[in-house]
Amino acid sequence: MDVTDPKDEHGDDRPSKVVSLRIKPDPYTKLEKKSHMQYFSFRSSIQTAHNDNAESEFESESESNNGDGGDTGIPVTYEIVNAAETSYANAWNEYTVFYSKSVGDPVSWRRELSTRFEDGKLVWDHVHTKSTESVYFSYFPPFSYARHLDLVKRCSEFTDVSSLGQTLEGREIECIRVGTGTSVGWIIHRQHPGEHMAEFYAEGLLGRLLGLDSLGDTDGLVRQLLSKYTFYIVPSMNPDGAAAGHLRVNAGGANLNREWCSTGDDYPAPSLERSPEVYHVLEKMKETGVDVFCDIHGDEEIPYNFLAQPVVPNWGPRLKALHGAFGAAYCRANPDMQQDFAYEPTDYVEGDVLNIGNDQVAHRFDCLSVTLEMPFKDCWSNPDAERGWSPARSRALGASLCEPLLYVHPYLRVDNLDEETFANSFPEQDRYVLPTSQYNKEVVA
Repeated sequence: MDVTDPKDEHGDDRPSKVVSLRIKPDPYTKLEKKSHMQYFSFRSSIQTAHNDNAESEFESESESNNGDGGDTGIPVTYEIVNAAETSYANAWNEYTVFYSKSVGDPVSWRRELSTRFEDGKLVWDHVHTKSTESVYFSYFPPFSYARHLDLVKRCSEFTDVSSLGQTLEGREIECIRVGTGTSVGWIIHRQHPGEHMAEFYAEGLLGRLLGLDSLGDTDGLVRQLLSKYTFYIVPSMNPDGAAAGHLRVNAGGANLNREWCSTGDDYPAPSLERSPEVYHVLEKMKETGVDVFCDIHGDEEIPYNFLAQPVVPNWGPRLKALHGAFGAAYCRANPDMQQDFAYEPTDYVEGDVLNIGNDQVAHRFDCLSVTLEMPFKDCWSNPDAERGWSPARSRALGASLCEPLLYVHPYLRVDNLDEETFANSFPEQDRYVLPTSQYNKEVVA
């Protein structure tokens, strides 16, 4: 981190300090031939006396022109100077940085409304109200490894928790099994470790399924759901990458959501040497089978929650109808979900590599399979400028997954109808909606 004093060049009308930072890149990915970067999280400490011995590269300790801050506070401008070089540079538009004085309290985070993307930099202003305070800034509030371990411990008090294997750095790949039904559902989270909202989602889902906040007491809908399904839930697919602060890769530089099958003869996947996380999960899936699969993510650019469909050779009226009914039921359960805006679907072309989790599972098990994406930005379905899309709403969306799962259960495996008849059996409110990625404020207003 570089700290500069702009007074020398710009006069007294500028903020007293400018803090310049650079986002660190992920390890190089052999398959994609790049080093991803986008996620950041750091602490800034303001002190009245300059100290050259900062505690870490994320800490800024600098003088202020107004002494102890007085009643006016200490204004600081922060700039990420390599924002234009990140993996999703266009995503900085309409984005607002999170800040908090309590890094471990998810509800304490607010958005810095002064955030702007200008001249290739992500810039925001913040007034430090006390001369000795520390403020945390983040792309999205962090779901720490300590919080992950605590979530796993709490789940173990009410159901079976097992390790499917170990990561490259020796961390466990925990799987929570819940339910006694004959249908099998797999729900995985955080293949991309910088998408912290995915594990907040897992926390909300597991909290409702297991009654974590009510000593195991669950609602009636959950009891029905768990009599029909057995769920295998992986709250963090990429604990190594999460601990390292990566955006998209594990400790070995593998983008796990490109490791679900081999890509050519020279890139075997998944493998214990490069992607044990996917290897162990897929091996367990082969053992249990899969009737429904949800892969939970965060999206940098689109300011909505949405479901992405698989691109597979077996996509047809049946899977299309299931996708539509699942999405419609989700929208009815929680208005933070919508169907109009998403990645624009593409058709499978012979020879396409099914190395994405959603695609591989949909094809291998011929099942309803979705990638669920949440925004790093505000959620334009129900905007909240102060908080934007947040940990609390991520948890609520996770808890709301129960309703669509219960709704589609009778339709997951229907053998006595041809696909067209099956698709036409759904009511109009469940019809598939063809989404577009073309959104703007004028249209949605």
